[in-house]
Amino acid sequence: MRYREPIILLHKGIIMGIEIERKFLINKDKLSDLKNGYTIKQGYIQTIDHTTVRVRIRDKEAFLTIKSKNVGVSRLEFEYPIPLEDADEMLNKLCHTSLIEKTRYLVKYEGHVWEIDIFKGKNKGLTIAEIELESEDEDFSLPQWVNEEVTDDVRYFNSNLIESPYTDW
Repeated sequence: MRYREPIILLHKGIIMGIEIERKFLINKDKLSDLKNGYTIKQGYIQTIDHTTVRVRIRDKEAFLTIKSKNVGVSRLEFEYPIPLEDADEMLNKLCHTSLIEKTRYLVKYEGHVWEIDIFKGKNKGLTIAEIELESEDEDFSLPQWVNEEVTDDVRYFNSNLIESPYTDW
């Protein structure tokens, strides 16, 4: 997550901000070689009201993230670094039995950083690009490898890909 205004530092290591994110399907054939990716394994703790509680391990770092329901392309996001051992235990004991596994690559394009996620496991074959923006009406250019926007398609929410994986569609 890239943090934007308003940002409130609640205490050391705990940050709250507004996430403004758009998602796109991509054509991997038009994408140049991806380098320096990192592995992500994440699960979700069941909640109500479309709030998500995500446990994520990124290489050797772990985070607990709470996101509110989307309002347009924006939502509140709270992210907390947690011990790796705690994250492992949460993934194994508190999260749905299915996990999201993917490799993420960061690609710079015309002043923005795009996050390219290549999914594994039950979501193998799915590749999504996400861009985080400063405001909902911020202008940005689409790279040639972008196919279709899926920001509002709930099937592509990571929290929904656990219940209804891409390979089952």
